[in-house]
Formats: sequence, C-alpha cells, structure tokens
Amino acid sequence: MKKSLLAGITLCVLSACAVSPTGRKQLLLMGNNDVAQMGLSSFQQIKQKERVSTDPKQTRYVQCVAQAITQAIPAQFANTNPGQWEVVVFDSKEVNAFALPGGRIGVYTGLLKVAKNQDQLAAVIGHEVSHVLAQHSNERLSQSQVANMGMAAADQILQNSSTKGPAMAALGIGVQYGVLMPYSRAHETEADVLGLQLMSMAGFNPQEAVSLWYNMAGASQGNEPLEILSTHPSDQTRINQLQSLVPQMQPVYQQAQAGGVHPQCAG
Repeated sequence: MKKSLLAGITLCVLSACAVSPTGRKQLLLMGNNDVAQMGLSSFQQIKQKERVSTDPKQTRYVQCVAQAITQAIPAQFANTNPGQWEVVVFDSKEVNAFALPGGRIGVYTGLLKVAKNQDQLAAVIGHEVSHVLAQHSNERLSQSQVANMGMAAADQILQNSSTKGPAMAALGIGVQYGVLMPYSRAHETEADVLGLQLMSMAGFNPQEAVSLWYNMAGASQGNEPLEILSTHPSDQTRINQLQSLVPQMQPVYQQAQAGGVHPQCAG
C-alpha cells in the first residue's frame, strides 16, 4: 500500500472526516451514490425473499405515514434525501421496519400489532429514515473498510504514532463488540433523537414514541440481550431518553399542528 494512501486514510480516520447531524464525529469514506446503489440492490433482494402484503388498506396506511415523514425532511438533508421513497409492506410476524439509502422503506406487518396508532408507527419510520439521513450505513461500511485493512496495515499506519496502542485496542474491541454490526448503540440513540424531531415536524405526537417503547418492552417479555453487548439501548434506557426529549419536541409538534399539518392516516 502506498505511503500517500496510508497517510490519507490515517488522516481521515484521525479527523473522522465528517460530523453527524447531532455533532458526533463520523468516518465517511464512500460516495452517496455508491451507498444508494447498495441500498437499492439490497431492497430488491429483500422483495424477492419476503412476501409483500396484498392488503390494500394496510399498505395505504403505512404509505400515508411514511409519506408524511419523508415530506417533512428538512432541507439540510438534501444530500441524503432521495426525495422519492418507495414504501413496501411485508407480510410477516416480525416486529420490524427499516429504511435504506436510495429511498426505500420496508415495514413488517408484525410491527403494526405493537405500533398501535399512526403516531407510534411514525416514531418507528422516523427513526429508520433518520438512519439514512445521518449516513449511518456509510459510516458502518467505512468502518468496515478500515477494519478490513487488517492489523498489519493498521500497525504500519500507526507505527510512529504515540496513539498506536490505544488505536489498535479500540479497533479490536470495536470489531469484537458490535461497532460493525448493523447499527451501533450510538447510531440507534442518534436515530431516536432525529426521528423524534422528524415525527414532530410531520405533525405526529412525540409522546407516542415513549408509548411505543412501552409496547415494545411488553412485547419482548423481558427477552432482550444485556445492554452492554447489544447494539440497541435497553427498552428502559430508550424510554428514559425519549421521555427527556419530548418536552423539547412538543413546541415543534404544536407548531406543525398550528400550521395545518394534521396527518390523517388511520382508519
């Protein structure tokens, strides 16, 4: 590997290259178009694997909520907002949803039994869309690229640096305990914050995000991994964090409502 490339990667890693919407440092090595193409390809594979719902009422409901969320995306996210979002409902008992770069949203019908109303569904979709807007996939892939350089390459990069020991340890611990898994706890927490703001701007009640996670906690029946080894915050941690943010988002929600933003997706 050429010294100039090593130096460039080292500089990029140490400077983190970018800052997330909440002010967190990010490593972003991939172009938006490349990440979007990967998202589109993944979505096609999912549609081939999963059963798409044939319930038109259910599909209209989910698409209505998703459209309200995506139409509320602020202009600051122009680089990561594709504008047009495809929304597909998958007929599955799985309690899950996702959003992919390139403008694709998937919601599993099992989620609709836990998200009891349009506001709670908006909390989930807002959270998932926020992963895309905050470029969490790009960040995860970039971290993977650096990790795949191998320990030998990392040692070569940092051999003359006083940060060699801590950097090597951080790299090893990160790979072992989930930094490169689907989303880290930092990503999840950031998506919670952004998603709460997004749903409020779209006219959905942010307090319902807290209610949603009480529902989630009940549905899990205590069967969740230890938080220290999980990529997700525990249900109670998430509830506490969201509850602390709701008072800040209530004025945003009230302003949206006063401005005539009243999503009517249920029914």
